[in-house]
Parts: sequence; structure tokens; C-alpha cells
Amino acid sequence: MAFPMTAFLLKRLLIGLATLLVASMVVFGVMEVLPGDPALLMLGMNAAPEALETLRQQMGLHDPLIVRYLDWVGGLAVGDFGRSYTYSSPVIDLIGERLAVSLPLALISLALSTVIAIPVGLFSAARRGRLADSIAMGTAQVGVAIPNFWFALLLIYVFAVWLRLVPAGGFPGWAGGIWPGIKSLILPAVALALPQAAILARVTRSALLEVLGEDYIRTARAKGMPRRTVLWRHALRNAMIPVLTILGLQFAFLLAGTIIIENVFYLPGLGRLIFQAITQRDLIVVEGVVMLLVATVVVVNLLVDLAYALVDPRLRVRT
Repeated sequence: MAFPMTAFLLKRLLIGLATLLVASMVVFGVMEVLPGDPALLMLGMNAAPEALETLRQQMGLHDPLIVRYLDWVGGLAVGDFGRSYTYSSPVIDLIGERLAVSLPLALISLALSTVIAIPVGLFSAARRGRLADSIAMGTAQVGVAIPNFWFALLLIYVFAVWLRLVPAGGFPGWAGGIWPGIKSLILPAVALALPQAAILARVTRSALLEVLGEDYIRTARAKGMPRRTVLWRHALRNAMIPVLTILGLQFAFLLAGTIIIENVFYLPGLGRLIFQAITQRDLIVVEGVVMLLVATVVVVNLLVDLAYALVDPRLRVRT
């Protein structure tokens, strides 16, 4: 048992490392082929030639391409993401500050979407073809279709402007207390969670319907096992593979794809940081944040693969 699991982990780690290496080449290459002089774009058209040349030297723009790539990758390997020329601060410090907002937001959103979606998927699958199933899946379809930024504006109007229950935007910082920080993340988390919950509920329902047609489910029912037990203990566990896949993808999306929501609620998170870095052509920040997000996706996928093996031990042998 131990050897197949070790081989499973080793294979996934090697795939993850290869993915990071290829991603680093793609990210670095894309940044290099962008048109324009980064120093000129950062300092402006009226910058002095001496200042432009100094910035080019600091950015290493005169070094060979392979040298700059190896220096950058070598720094990433030891946790040195470089220094932002716009913020005059280490990139790793900027990322740490913004992660303090984006990571709790992503986790709260993921928890909300999971708590909503799995019971709705179970409820709908257990009532397949009935009115309740049609209503639940119709509501989920609306949730998929509605843009999250429009939903965010609606939430702001109802809960911040009209009812005045939560702030409309901004982030007070964790130094002011945990509850004020969480309170400022509630509306953004809901705006992110509900569309994701709609997707996850539909996937959960489809996976459960496929499992409910299996012979062992019919056998369990024939033995008189309670319907709730059949659904929760047998059907749901065997339907978790596609659900876990979507959960992993959703976490990566919630961490990386919050640019619009963070701008709507004026949150100083990773999405806002990368948006500002792109507009200011601060390439070292863009490269560092993108590689962090790629690494997050790789780690999340590894954890999902491990969850696969725990849910279905047969996968350890197959892989």
C-alpha cells in the first residue's frame, strides 16, 4: 500500500515541477515580446535619457535573454521575486500584503459555495424530474448566467446602501480586528461564491445521478437502507471525483480571477495588484504574481489528486 502511494505522490510532484518550469518560460517569454521599452513606459515620455539608462541597467535589460531568465528563475527558487520599480519594494512583500486580503476572500467564497452547492445538488438529484429539481437547476442556471460584477453591484445597493448592514467597499486591515476585516469581505465573498455555487451544484447533481444508477446503490436500497444514508454515505462519496475537480479549479479562480470584484469593492488584493502592475508596466511584479498563481494551481491540483486517492483508493494503483 505504501509503495503505490509513494509512486503516486512522486509522479504528481514531477508533473508539478515540469508544469512550473514550462510556465516560467511562457510567462518570461510573453513579458519579453510585449512591444515598447519598459523603462520608457514606466518613467514617461519626458524622462531624462540618464534616468532611462539607469533604470534599464537596474532592470538588466542589456543582459542576454538567457541570463535574465536564469537570474529570475534562480531568484524564484529561493523566494526572491525581485524588486518592484514602481513601488520601490520587494515583490514578495507586496504579494504578502495583498495575499492577506485575497486568500481569506478566496477561502470564504469557496466555503460558501461548497456549503450551498453540495446540499442543493443532493436535493436536486434526489428529486430528479420533479418540480423542485426544475426550480433548483433553473435557479442555478440563472446564477451561472449572471455576471458576478453585476451581482456585486446589486449586493452593494441592497446591503450597503439600503440596509446599511455592511460597508460598500474598502478594507480596514486586520490590525483593526478580525470582525471588521471579515465584515468588509462578506459582500465580495457572496458575489464570488454564488455563481461558483451554481456551477458546483449542477456538477454535483450530474455526478450523483450517474452514481445513483449503479448496481450497488440499487442493492443498498433493496436491503432497506434509509434513503438519506444511501445518498450521503454511498452516493456522495463515489460522486466526489468531479466535485473535487471543480472545487480545485474554483479555488484557483477565486484567488486569481478577482480583479473585477476587487476593483468593484476597492479591495487591495492580488487581483488589484496585478491590474495596477500591468497598467504601470511593472514587469517584475506581473511575472512574480503570475508565477505565484501558477504555483498555487499546481499545489491545489496536487491536493485534489491526493483527495482523489483518499476517496477512491483504486486510483493509487491505476496511476
